[in-house]
Amino acid sequence: MSENTIKVLSAGSAILDILMNVEESFVSGIDGEKGGMELVDSAAIDAMISEAGAETVKAPGGSAANTINGLAKLGMATSLLGKIGKDEDGEFYKSSYEANGGDISNFRYSDAYTGRCLCLVTPDSERTMRTDLGAAMTMSPSDWDIDSFKGCTHVHIEGYMLFNKPLTDHVVALAKEAGCTISLDLASFEVVNVVKDMLPALLTDYVDIVFANEDEAKAFTGFDEPVKALDALSQYCDTAVVKVGKDGAFLHSEGKMAKVWANVVEAVDTTGAGDLWQAGFLYGFLQGKSLVTCGEYGSVLGAEVVQVMGATIPEERWTVIRQELAKINSDHDILGTDI
Repeated sequence: MSENTIKVLSAGSAILDILMNVEESFVSGIDGEKGGMELVDSAAIDAMISEAGAETVKAPGGSAANTINGLAKLGMATSLLGKIGKDEDGEFYKSSYEANGGDISNFRYSDAYTGRCLCLVTPDSERTMRTDLGAAMTMSPSDWDIDSFKGCTHVHIEGYMLFNKPLTDHVVALAKEAGCTISLDLASFEVVNVVKDMLPALLTDYVDIVFANEDEAKAFTGFDEPVKALDALSQYCDTAVVKVGKDGAFLHSEGKMAKVWANVVEAVDTTGAGDLWQAGFLYGFLQGKSLVTCGEYGSVLGAEVVQVMGATIPEERWTVIRQELAKINSDHDILGTDI
């Protein structure tokens, strides 16, 4: 399938990221585990910002949105099923996505405020997230119908949406009715622990590609070893990926398994690393590239985003990224190998 016939629709929470650099002691002093995501209310986010007293950086975020923003910057047509508030944050979010070339026709609006995610970045570049969904909490099946999927060939769903089972069921049913393939990002080990019972049927009946990091894969499969977890995931859907951070990723598709290595860079913040890795993988996969090439594309984008605060890669880097992807030859696996 040529790039200009592909349109990716993404379903998830349109969330404004608020990023802060904090010390380890700050994260250890709040409820919840380091490196994960927990839902909180708006007052809790304001209190943490005030207590930390650190400079904040704002950027449009949300896992699914980060992924398709990457695809949009690579030239693919995209649309986002998302809900924002009728406020300044919502207008900033919408205009930023539109400026990236995204189709805003599937945005919906709520009287609630635009959701926010506080990303606490520690000196080891790990990010711990506390999220208030705001307007995204009001997403419902009645917001979208089959017309929203018109012209789309692939639907990417973030794991956080699984908290809203009626909406998830509605979206995957419409995606299949529209003839789309579906990918799912498991999002976080906390999400997997909550929705584990619904995952087997969802993966088997609807999902074509599942993305997980090693913590998420372990939470679902029970296996510590990424290869064993990958093998278990591959029993549910055609293509499975287990990302292992700076050690790369393990891939499985159509009976083949491969390993790709990460591009080693100096990381300042891991926010959006998995989301942009997925953008690179999907960019290759939806064009029929080899499994290893798809993983190499993911490694390029993942390495780029960890060098900046937030999930927005600077505009001037996209020309370089496109050049790097063009150099990758599926017949010469520089960063990966079949295993």
